[in-house]
Amino acid sequence: MADDDILTLEEVAKYLRVSERTVYDCAQKGEIPAGKIRTAWRFKKSEIDKWVNDKLTPTGLNPQITPVNAESILSAHRILFLNYSNKRDALLALSENIAAAPQVKNRQELSAEILKREELMSTAIGCGIAIPHVRLSSVTDLVVSVGISRKDIIDFHPLDDEPVRLIFMIAAAHNQHAYYLQTLSWFSTRLKNKGLRDSLLTAETPQQIYDLLTK
Repeated sequence: MADDDILTLEEVAKYLRVSERTVYDCAQKGEIPAGKIRTAWRFKKSEIDKWVNDKLTPTGLNPQITPVNAESILSAHRILFLNYSNKRDALLALSENIAAAPQVKNRQELSAEILKREELMSTAIGCGIAIPHVRLSSVTDLVVSVGISRKDIIDFHPLDDEPVRLIFMIAAAHNQHAYYLQTLSWFSTRLKNKGLRDSLLTAETPQQIYDLLTK
């Protein structure tokens, strides 16, 4: 498939591994780059690729931004070892964990919105990593929960087809858009380091993982 290809709605849904209804709704709302030829939606592959990269790996932020202080958003008791082979169970386990933080005021809303966000588009960014994230008015300040999976989670459907083993869940207040994007970028940039990823996967305690992420 060439970058200058023009795709149909059905082809985009297959390419992004989401339902045709999801693509249609996004196009109707102007959330995905698209155009209409008479009554049919059409999409340019190069623009879809850029849109996906902007959504899933927001690394284009100004590199001079002050680094995220991991100690202020993460703690050892919000780090879990997971033993699930499907993403729904893993996401619910992390949702329950992060909802215990005082920054989260509505446990049910958090879980529902995390699953809803995942249905819209996979939060897997490749290299065995997923970063599910939401901004909610019922969250008072940004908080993170980390899951290290002992099993391959095969239904995140990342673009590189590598099963997910590392999950970083971010919940932020509705008005924390900039800090939220900054945190997404910080994690995705740090986790490009294969040595760090390997160390996280072989760590034996939450404290070891916390130390790796905060040092």
